[in-house]
Amino acid sequence: MLNGGFQAFKRKPLIGMIHLAGANGEKVKRALHELEIFESEGLDGAIVENYHGGRQDVIQVLRLAKTKLVMGINILPNEFDLAFAYVGEYGARFIQLDYVAGCYDKAPRGIDFREYVMARRRHPGVFVLGGVHPKYYEPFSDLREDLCEAKTRAEAVVVTGEGTGKETPLEKIKEFRRHLGSHPLIVGAGLTPQNAYAQLRIADGAIVGSSLKEDNDTQKPVDRHKVRDLVQAVKELRPYR
Repeated sequence: MLNGGFQAFKRKPLIGMIHLAGANGEKVKRALHELEIFESEGLDGAIVENYHGGRQDVIQVLRLAKTKLVMGINILPNEFDLAFAYVGEYGARFIQLDYVAGCYDKAPRGIDFREYVMARRRHPGVFVLGGVHPKYYEPFSDLREDLCEAKTRAEAVVVTGEGTGKETPLEKIKEFRRHLGSHPLIVGAGLTPQNAYAQLRIADGAIVGSSLKEDNDTQKPVDRHKVRDLVQAVKELRPYR
């Protein structure tokens, strides 16, 4: 079922998050500018997410983007069917999901695995970055079992802490790695130049959003200098990890 598409990145990738922030009418323009910053400063990929914008904003960015970045989509909350459809129509390479396994307070039945499998079969070239026990969800299922299940459902598993922009605890990253073995693991929140070495010596890459914004605020624009500093920190560690 897995397609190995995560290898499109070829190294420990930094994937920038596009939150679609800004005033109405400016969201798409800002997103395209952020993509330019991400590419010119050396990020490896980007995810367009309907966090502060709508689904039509996601579509517009995908239509207008002219970038060599590996592009992905996240349609909140965990709308894998729409994400797969948009990838297929607008030429992105992967999707991100809040969770691909487990049971949670906000989704007591978990993911509809049969529908998910069917969606994957319709889009065999698309790879998935999927969370387990993610931020803002209270799990009531076993982590080890959920991670074993996630390995069959996503090309890479995403680990997060308590919330957007909050540092992912190092012990949680280590715990995920113990259960996942060599399966790709992505830090999904709170990576900074200060913690990048400790986290990426264990994980295989990171999704970075609010820590690249002015004042670490998802509503504010991306700060080019923050992007540059993080990329430099990761470049320095890549030859050794």
